Amino acid sequence: MPKHPEHRRRGKHALDDDDVEWLANAPDDLDGPPSGDRWSTWDLSTPTERGPRPHPEWLVTELAAVDTELGILKTGKEADVHLISRGVPDTDRTCLLAAKRYRSAENRLFHRDAGYLEGRGERDSRISRAMAGRSRFGKQMIAGQWAGAEFAALCRLWSLGVPVPYPVQIVGTEILEEFVGTPDGFAAPRLAAVSEGLAELWEQLVDATVILAREGLAHGDLSPYNILVHEGRLVIIDLPQIVDVVAHPVGADFLDRDARNVATWFAARGVAAADADSLAALLRAEARLS
Repeated sequence: MPKHPEHRRRGKHALDDDDVEWLANAPDDLDGPPSGDRWSTWDLSTPTERGPRPHPEWLVTELAAVDTELGILKTGKEADVHLISRGVPDTDRTCLLAAKRYRSAENRLFHRDAGYLEGRGERDSRISRAMAGRSRFGKQMIAGQWAGAEFAALCRLWSLGVPVPYPVQIVGTEILEEFVGTPDGFAAPRLAAVSEGLAELWEQLVDATVILAREGLAHGDLSPYNILVHEGRLVIIDLPQIVDVVAHPVGADFLDRDARNVATWFAARGVAAADADSLAALLRAEARLS
């Protein structure tokens, strides 16, 4: 007996006889969702490709949900970030998500990746050679590494209490995460655009970077442009290049650079406690590098 149209079984990789029979007789208008741009991709991710449990109450995980594209939040050399509304039609169950989509192999510019990837091993020599040569396949592998590394970092840091967006799921090279902003879709400003409450934000940033250092990690590209400020709370974003400062041959340099980038910015805006050398020394000590 053919299955009900709403029983999509999208997590299965092969079709059985019932599936073939139902697809052969299904009307054309059942291919897509009743509204929106696509069915929710929640069931396309395995449990290990979803964010830490317990999942937050605001997150819509129902299989009847659909995703609606609301526009681009940010464009970049390696990835674009889109705003998505995920909700169950005809109900009040809805949430906003940021979808970070790494570019196709032809349109990707991983101009800074060599230094970051040096600390990440790849057992397959063929893959390593392709990545080093930046072939089409190699770029695809690099994109997968960056997306996977960022999602894993978000999950790890969220569980540690570091202020990062909640990582919802990863599907291929698309990362879905908590949208940081207002309920009507206005993104939180970057730290670079904020001029109030800087002394408190500096303290929050020191606390966050200390947790990272204790775990042997550096953001790798920390700056006022990849830190959001939402309702007086900072949120660190853009983590594909996160660095294991112990495994990386120049890991301590990444700690120093993160410290210098943010401390210099705060000090220039009158935060007396912001000192690059002091923060760098603190982070090295927390990471047991000095």
